[in-house]
Amino acid sequence: MSVIEKNSEILFLYDAKMCNPNGDPDDENRPRMDYDRERCLVSDVRLKRYLRDYLEEKGHTIYVTKSAGIVQAMGRIQEVLGKEKVSGDDLPELLEKLIDARLFGATMPIKGERRGGGEAVNLTGPVQFTWGYSLNRVQPVDSSTISSQFAAREEAGQGTFGKDYRLYYALIAFHGVVSARRAQSMLERCGNRIQSTTSEEDLALMDEAMIRAIPLLATRSKIGQYPRLYARFVFSDADTFMGDLREDLQLSETVGLREIGDYSIELGGLSGHLEQVKDRLDYVLVWQDPALKTTAAGEAITLADWLAEQVGKERVRTWEGE
Repeated sequence: MSVIEKNSEILFLYDAKMCNPNGDPDDENRPRMDYDRERCLVSDVRLKRYLRDYLEEKGHTIYVTKSAGIVQAMGRIQEVLGKEKVSGDDLPELLEKLIDARLFGATMPIKGERRGGGEAVNLTGPVQFTWGYSLNRVQPVDSSTISSQFAAREEAGQGTFGKDYRLYYALIAFHGVVSARRAQSMLERCGNRIQSTTSEEDLALMDEAMIRAIPLLATRSKIGQYPRLYARFVFSDADTFMGDLREDLQLSETVGLREIGDYSIELGGLSGHLEQVKDRLDYVLVWQDPALKTTAAGEAITLADWLAEQVGKERVRTWEGE
């Protein structure tokens, strides 16, 4: 494996039907919202959690596990390395083992001789996401009160009421970047004592997780979410970025949506950003759910076919999975 040498940019859409995409613990776990625009919000941390959990279930070692918080960070490092005494010299081995650290970076409280016996290693990973938001105006489910009953004794039961906040439907869009320079910087932090930090193989695993993780890891409040569109634009160098494509997507309907068949997405607005980087675009990796309707100039067309018309079909790759 070798460290990545090219930047990428990511457009990712998934929808959420009759569920809570990202509860806000400061607001009774209501869906995170931009109330002025009537859009729901999803943090980048929530998206990375899906990806981490998927990679862990596939047998890859990750640093930020579900149970590992700040207090357990050193314990997790010791567990990964299989030893109690840890120093900055162990950073290369940690990166070789921890795929989420290679992708997203990490803060590791690695103890050493400096700074009075301890130091924190802060790594900014090459893969970063903005907060996601819905492209449509969302509506909360009218009723949020739920009840449950359980047996306190054999002859009697007790009931309780609670709140279960959900949205009728949201089409959520994320923008992400993959910085080759950040990957190289992590390699340099290791004194070039390892062959690679973030590799093309790592990015291929990330592609897979982006497309598969969310429905496979659904909980009670998250079931009803499905990926609908994924595109990773790979450039020919470590300097090019295109910009956030989300506002270039126009929905045929934005109000009162209840399911994926209620709208289509116009792709033509993407052409402006695409034209700026066309000469520096290596290829685009695309996956689209057949249920998602996309158009260009009002005519039905998939994103892959539209991109083939814009940049040439030899630069469009479709993700097929295993």
